[in-house]
Amino acid sequence: MNEWSSYTILTEKTYSLGISELITRNSDLAEAVMRWGNPPFWTHSPGFQGLVLDILSQQVSLESAEATFTKLGLRIDPINPDKFLSLNAHALREIGFSRQKASYIRGVANEIRAGDLDLDDLESMKDDQARNRLMKVRGIGAWTADTYLLFALRRSDAWPSGDIALAKAIQELRGLISTPDWDEVDKIAEGWKPWRAVAARILWHHYLNERGRNTST
Repeated sequence: MNEWSSYTILTEKTYSLGISELITRNSDLAEAVMRWGNPPFWTHSPGFQGLVLDILSQQVSLESAEATFTKLGLRIDPINPDKFLSLNAHALREIGFSRQKASYIRGVANEIRAGDLDLDDLESMKDDQARNRLMKVRGIGAWTADTYLLFALRRSDAWPSGDIALAKAIQELRGLISTPDWDEVDKIAEGWKPWRAVAARILWHHYLNERGRNTST
């Protein structure tokens, strides 16, 4: 096993190292960093509240997900399974939850409360093990599992396949006529191992700045 294994946790130091290595190896990522500067070290809390945010982020904008998450935090503090389950369907609709996402998160909360899901256990698992465990939970597919690994567990090589913003950023930086499909995107990302989670942040940073959207948080 080399130094940068699937166990690697990003810190400010290793994050900077990953950026330095990627811009040396890849001209597209180097261009993005040259234009916009280093991307923020975006992370969020592990555990239930981090998974809530990742589920809220499914198929909506970052701003929309964060707005709903903020409203939830104003209703319950802390955001934990018991307090979430105390909210009825009407309250969740008022906050901004769709029926489907409310159902998914209720399922997560019930599994945690029953002792069937221990999110703390994921921190000691290899990437594939943690990913597969999360994907056994209803409502958590590959993208949601991978974003949890990337933001909450801060794994250096997590890669959220299927993320449209990443595909669009690659299209723009490479000057492609059309957006590459997921297989092509994932193949390109293979060349960024073991820093794919760092590369994803560089691409998101480009995508947001290109559209004049806030990247400070």
